[in-house]
Amino acid sequence: MPRLALALLLAIHGAIHLLGFAKGMALADVEALKQPISRVGGALWLTAAVLFLAAAVLLYAAPGRWWIPALPALLLSQGLIIGAWSDARFGTVANVLVLVPLAVTLLGMSPWSLAAEFRREAANRPSAPAAAPGDVVTEADLGPLPEPVRKYLRRAGVVGRPHVRGFEARFHGRIRNGLDAPWMDFVAAQRTVIAPPARLFLIDASRAGIPFQVLHAFIGPDATMRVRVAQLVDVVNARGPELNRSETVTFFNDLCLLAPGALVDVPVRWEVLEASAVRATYTQGSETISAVLTFDGQGDLAGFVSEDRYLSADGKTYARHPWSTPVRNFGEYAGGRLARNGEAIWKLPGRDLTYGEFVLESLTTDPVVERSTP
Repeated sequence: MPRLALALLLAIHGAIHLLGFAKGMALADVEALKQPISRVGGALWLTAAVLFLAAAVLLYAAPGRWWIPALPALLLSQGLIIGAWSDARFGTVANVLVLVPLAVTLLGMSPWSLAAEFRREAANRPSAPAAAPGDVVTEADLGPLPEPVRKYLRRAGVVGRPHVRGFEARFHGRIRNGLDAPWMDFVAAQRTVIAPPARLFLIDASRAGIPFQVLHAFIGPDATMRVRVAQLVDVVNARGPELNRSETVTFFNDLCLLAPGALVDVPVRWEVLEASAVRATYTQGSETISAVLTFDGQGDLAGFVSEDRYLSADGKTYARHPWSTPVRNFGEYAGGRLARNGEAIWKLPGRDLTYGEFVLESLTTDPVVERSTP
């Protein structure tokens, strides 16, 4: 169920409970409620109303906590409805509608959920400690890089800042899986460690009211991608050499876009193509991939194109196509200058498929994480 629809349902359902409060407290003659309601009963109807309204507010104010008032509200509401069944039985329909997303949310908090796996894997991969106090990127570190890349890193503000060893990021945006497919809003969390390489990317989205999660896990050199519907069924469980190569491209793409300071520390061969374009060849384990980076007139990164990534809708069949991630609207994140907006595009024969639009909400470099316990 879309968030707005659920918030409206919670608010309206909560407001209806105020009728029981009004009758129990003799504040109004509610003709729809023919059975008597005591003052204690009226207070319970008010409590249910407040809890539902609080859940509606938390859907936007703190989405991860809306279930806290929603669960007791649902249990209390249904108990009151059963006690006044002849008058209030139709309220059960609303409670069933609330129960579905509530159950999905609670399943998402279970230890076997993809979100729980993301948290465990992220906690078990802290960034490597700094080599020494004052271990920062210097102009000398930029020396081996081609001029367009040096200019980009200077504009990104990496000189004088600590070497990046890992980061966490939050996104929102919209995605789709085909030119004719509807767009779906999503939120995403990412945890990346530079060495040893690891990338975890968790997407929460929904289609036609049905929620699903996608977890990309690249623990170099192996990658997996799982898509789970309603927190219950895996409809995609991908792995294999094509995915390993694709996620190596994605890992390097993230370094260029989200952690440009790391480019001074990873194995990359550079080739200048023109004043505003370079080819980067990146090696990670047995995988060597390449990409063309282009820069705008001010020196900001404008685009990234690689022909080493594979498109797959089912995790079983793969097709190799050029993959592009143009970016724009640079702003300050974690003390550096990064692109706020980006797209993910497959360059298919005769047409482009823009399948993702991303907005970078926040980024933290070298976050402190607590190891999970087995």
